[in-house]
Amino acid sequence: RWSRANERYLQENIRASDVSANLGSGAKVLRYVLQSGMLGLGAWLVVMDKASGGVMIASSIMMGRALAPVEVALSTWKQLIAARQGVRRLRDICRATAAPAAPPVELPRPSRELSVQNLSVGAPGIDRPIVTNVSFALSAGMGLALLGASASGKTSLSKALVGIWPAASGVVRLDGGALDQWRSGDLGRYVGYLPQDVALFDGTVAENICRFDENATSEAILKAARIAGVHDIILRLPDGYATRVGSGGMSLSAGQRQRVGLARAVFGDPFLIVLDEPNANLDTEGEQALTRAIQAMRAAGSIVIVISHRPSALAALDMALVLYDGKAIAFGRRDEVFARVSAAGQQVAAQRAAAAPKVARRAASLEGAAS
Repeated sequence: RWSRANERYLQENIRASDVSANLGSGAKVLRYVLQSGMLGLGAWLVVMDKASGGVMIASSIMMGRALAPVEVALSTWKQLIAARQGVRRLRDICRATAAPAAPPVELPRPSRELSVQNLSVGAPGIDRPIVTNVSFALSAGMGLALLGASASGKTSLSKALVGIWPAASGVVRLDGGALDQWRSGDLGRYVGYLPQDVALFDGTVAENICRFDENATSEAILKAARIAGVHDIILRLPDGYATRVGSGGMSLSAGQRQRVGLARAVFGDPFLIVLDEPNANLDTEGEQALTRAIQAMRAAGSIVIVISHRPSALAALDMALVLYDGKAIAFGRRDEVFARVSAAGQQVAAQRAAAAPKVARRAASLEGAAS
């Protein structure tokens, strides 16, 4: 496939080069013909005593000057097209990376509730929503287990809750204020997020925990590491908190990266903490540390939302939200939601078991009729 694609590229490149060469050669031939015709016409006028020799030479020079820009434009057309495309890409990049307009009023630190109202979320650039009309509310100190099968929209909802993906409709509010009403720098301090794929930056462990905040104190970094249960692991690294993790955290194991990412999510005591599969790469000790971290964050008044398929990570949570095909089908106390889901599953299993003999008898009758 690569060879065929490379061959097509070479053929198109040769064709473009031929067109460019033909245009350039045609422009030169046209210039020579016109200049020769101008000189011939000037010579005829001189012979007929209707013009002087200076007029003939001046006309030839003026003709050459008039055609020069056309020839130069043809020879530099590729560079002009590349420059135009570069300007267009630069405008798109500047438009995409432009800092949002700062709200005129700085809102206080949230401390009461998270409210989600008729939220619909779609991936950027895709019109079809992944999550539709999800509504729930959580008070300070609550912990929510976000459950659902694969591709049910859990990760998409989590990205909308922290402001990574814009909402197609609906709104996410902290203490009554929508996310776009908060300054981005403040929102970064009030919201903690641990994605499925933990992305660390090329720096020290301490810098990654404090999000490269130059004003971060050692006490705040140590507090976040202890809450995440990663303090002792960091001390065993070659240079402790000064150990460089490399690009993407390649010098750390998957479990270590996840523990450091958890410490980064809880750094600064954020009000809203969203953890997407936080125990995917953790051992038993790591899962116990995660449970203690969730309990500590809830005790400090934070709202914790956890996406996980392992029951061990849900033990420290008191609320549950179940998504199915992008829609919320159950929300309430964790034990009540689990009981409802279990009862629904048993009912479906019973219906399938009751329908199985009928299906078998129908298949047998059809087989007998066919024979």
